[in-house]
Amino acid sequence: MGFHGIFIQMAPITMPILITGLLTCILVEKFSIAGFGNQLPPNVRNVFNDYSKYREDNITTKDKAELLIESVVLVFLVFALAFSIAAVGLIGLSVMVLLTAFKGITHEHKLGEAFHEALPFTALLAVFFAIVSVIYDQKLFEPVILYVLAQPEAVQPSLFYVANGFLSAVSDNVFVATIYIGQVAEKIPVGTDQFNNLAIAINVGTNIPSIATPNGQAAFLFLLTSALAPLINLSYLRMVYMALPYTIILSIVGYISIANIL
Repeated sequence: MGFHGIFIQMAPITMPILITGLLTCILVEKFSIAGFGNQLPPNVRNVFNDYSKYREDNITTKDKAELLIESVVLVFLVFALAFSIAAVGLIGLSVMVLLTAFKGITHEHKLGEAFHEALPFTALLAVFFAIVSVIYDQKLFEPVILYVLAQPEAVQPSLFYVANGFLSAVSDNVFVATIYIGQVAEKIPVGTDQFNNLAIAINVGTNIPSIATPNGQAAFLFLLTSALAPLINLSYLRMVYMALPYTIILSIVGYISIANIL
């Protein structure tokens, strides 16, 4: 099944979540909830404005060409991932080759600097991989899966959603989804309506409640381990606190959608 087919199947669940998420974004900003809605101090704003004006006045044709190249490669990346034209690793390598070739980056040390920020994040991913390998090999999730599959088919999607949500909040959501969908595929024929419903529930359950902590979302974890985090006073607990409105509202909407639509 291609991107279009997956989008159509997921839309009845994901569209209400998307709309609710956008409304939540507006509300937390408007009413300054959970640390949002703070105004930029005038002196900081002036520094940003001055730097922006300096960049505009001193931008060269080479800079503009590099921005154009990066924009084109970005479009290629989105298109390639959306339509799965190749394995994800090959797409990533092609992006690196295109950018370095067209921007004229030939010095290894200059290229290596781009990977420094991701090293702590990569180390954590390696730890997660090891943990997930043990979980999969020992079939530690199997009791939960067997319990859910023993229930009536009508309630299985919502139960999977809840089980996935709790686990994804404390571990990487992609790894949790990989384990669950792999073990479900061993017990339910792939392509059946029930398998598709459970796949949707697992997909949503591992992506929505997982925003509760940086453990669950790779993007949050990358930001937390970056050099930017201490500069903006971004701690683990602060990220959990700021994500709380989205976690509560979107998780509830996701559960209601799955329980009533699937």
